[in-house]
Parts: sequence; structure tokens; C-alpha cells
Amino acid sequence: MISKLFSKFNIEGIGELKNRIVMSAMTRGFADKDHCSTSEISNYYSKRAKNGVGLILTEGIIVHPSGDGYNNVPHLSNEKQMQSWKKVVNDVHSYNTKIYAQLWHCGRISHEDYTKGHGVVSSTNIAAEGINRQNQKPFGKPRALAKNEMNKIYEMFQHSTELSLKAGFDGIQIHMGHGYLIDQFLDANVNNRQDEYGGSIENRIRFSLELLESLKDKINLEKVSVRISPSRTMNGLYEWPDKYPLLKKLLKEFDLIGLRQLDISCANSNYYETSGKIIREIRDLWPHILIGGASLTKEEALEEVDRGYLDMVTWGRAFIANPNFVELILKDLPYDKFENSMRATLI
Repeated sequence: MISKLFSKFNIEGIGELKNRIVMSAMTRGFADKDHCSTSEISNYYSKRAKNGVGLILTEGIIVHPSGDGYNNVPHLSNEKQMQSWKKVVNDVHSYNTKIYAQLWHCGRISHEDYTKGHGVVSSTNIAAEGINRQNQKPFGKPRALAKNEMNKIYEMFQHSTELSLKAGFDGIQIHMGHGYLIDQFLDANVNNRQDEYGGSIENRIRFSLELLESLKDKINLEKVSVRISPSRTMNGLYEWPDKYPLLKKLLKEFDLIGLRQLDISCANSNYYETSGKIIREIRDLWPHILIGGASLTKEEALEEVDRGYLDMVTWGRAFIANPNFVELILKDLPYDKFENSMRATLI
């Protein structure tokens, strides 16, 4: 009998996936000088599709030049960039795999070196601590977005959503985690605003809800996934200070607004100490599709699905190291461990 993990799975509005295995979104940095996708990127994703993954979440794709913060990452803000993703999507679809564009704005996790003449923006005017590994400089000092600028950010995501659908993506994922712009509103450790976008839980979730509401004219929210990361490792354990009250309210509002897919990410952390712990707390609050994992063994993944904690399981670095990862775990064969040197190439 085939386990649930390897069985077909239907997502309303998307269709049938060949299994419940998801390639997680991971920043790679191989776009061309115009921030377009390339044949190398297409080959990278199509290899994983050919070898059995059910759903691919692309690397983060920047929604507007002002939201960039990384070297050589793709954008999706103009026609040329949209056209460059068509080959990726078509190649992935040829192997009966679904693919979502992960849409991303870095907020204060950036520097003026990357924002094409635009200033760095955030929920706050306090810079992120530490050094930006992309340019070995301190993170840029952000300007707190004014209330009348929120719609401009929503419009960036709306435009990228339209371009994603034109390129043929099956759906999109909105990156609301890992300390990037939307997370900078949700996280009380960062958001120090005194207006209706800061302070109370209701205020801090307002930006994310307004953003999703603004997308309804562009896409059926059944086709939208949201990534959040209330608990992760970042120089030790890092969590939203009021994570459970916030999640209770946020998930209720996500449900009411029509969202049906939620990805609880822990980045490169111990699952059971971070997102796995969150998933156990919220499973009863979220009756829809729940995605997570990132670093589980096959046995752990089978258990999470069979016990009903997860509907689909993500793996990240294992897919970088092993294009045929799905086949290897299906057959209980050994697979290569990720090494940092693998970041330098797309295999």
C-alpha cells in the first residue's frame, strides 16, 4: 500500500498533484543581469519535476526593484521577466508537476546597493542588526512606510501576480516570513509603529490582510499559498513574542478572506523545535492545506502526514543536493547531504 506521502493529492483550484512532496522555495541567485530566468534555471527545476516532485515553490521572485536585497535574484515586474519564466513553467508542466511563483519583498533586509535608487522601506525606521552577507555591509537604514504608501506595495504584488498567471504558473506563494517586509509588520519585535498598522495584534496583521484582499481581483485565493515563520533559528531560537494569540487571530482572518494554503516555514532549523511545534498548536485552528517540513527524514515525514499534522511536506536543501530526491526516498536509497559548496552551482 502506497503511503499518503506518495499518493496523489488534489488542491482545489489547482488540480491533482502526483504526490504530497514539495520542493521548498530557496534563494539561489542565478538570474541574468536583467533579473530574468535563464535556461540554467529552467533545467534546474525541470530536473526535479522529471524526478517526481509533486509541487515546486520557486525561489523568491522580487515583485519590484525597490524590494530587492540580494545578488542576482529574479524579478517579476515587467514583460521581459515574465516571458523568461514561460520556459521554466512549460518544462516543469511537461513532467506533470505543478509550480508556484513565490513573490517576495525584502523590506529592511536589504541595502541601497540593491534597490535601484529607491530607499529601503519597512514597517519601521530601525535597521536590521548585523551585516548583509550579500554585500558585506550593514543593512540599510529603512524608512517606515507611510499609510498612503501601503497601496503602492499592494500594487507591486498585484502586478507580479498578473505576470505570474501570464507566465503560466499554477499559483503563487506570498512570502510573509523569514524577517522580510510582511513579517516586519507581523513581528512585534520589529514593528514599532504607533498607527493602525502597529501596536495591537489586529493592527499588525492589517498589512497582510489588506495585501491578500487586494489580490482577489487578480487571482482566486484558492491558488494562493502564504509562507509564515513564527518560530525559527536566527542566532538561536527566534519567535514572534505573542505568536499564539497572533496566530489564532491571523488564521481566523486568513480563513475568512478565502486563503486555503498555509506554509509554516522554519528555514534551516530543527523542525520539532520550531515549525513542528507551531503546527501542533494550530492544526485544529486551520482546517485547510498545511505545508511544512524542510529537513525531515522519510520516516518523520510519513508520520507527520499520517497523523494529520501536514497535508504536504517540504524539503529544501535535500533537493539542491539531489535532483532525484523523490525517487531516492521512495526506494529507501541513500542520498547526498547538502554542503555549502553546492550553493555555487545549479545542478
